[in-house]
Amino acid sequence: MKLQSAYIYFVNGSTAQSATIEDVKAKFTRYMDMTAKTGQQLGWSYQEAAFPYTIEERPEGKESWFLLNGKDPSMYKSIVVGVGSANEDGTEKHYIQISLPEAATNGDMNKANEYCRYLARDYKAELHLFNKRVQYFQPRKP
Repeated sequence: MKLQSAYIYFVNGSTAQSATIEDVKAKFTRYMDMTAKTGQQLGWSYQEAAFPYTIEERPEGKESWFLLNGKDPSMYKSIVVGVGSANEDGTEKHYIQISLPEAATNGDMNKANEYCRYLARDYKAELHLFNKRVQYFQPRKP
């Protein structure tokens, strides 16, 4: 398995037109807080199951990407999360890229899909999944 990537594109109707790496980390922090509160209501540590990673920044990726390292290496290895932009038809299109390295497990793939949907839904963006399917979360005109 080679490096696979999913993209969350900011489009017309999105809650933002771009995101910094700090914005994305804040979304993951919010996700961890929400799952911790859910776990308190349910009476078990749901946060550990919902977010089995630690956020790790590397000096070479400062301001452009960070790493989600699995807490249990037998089930979860790592996911790379980055931000960027591409010039398309003369306009700059901003995106969030979520990538799975070669050593990624099926658990990483499932969690990456879950986090992609969470971010795309939160930003009301267009999601291009690992399997090349597209999901639209932006509001559409009737």
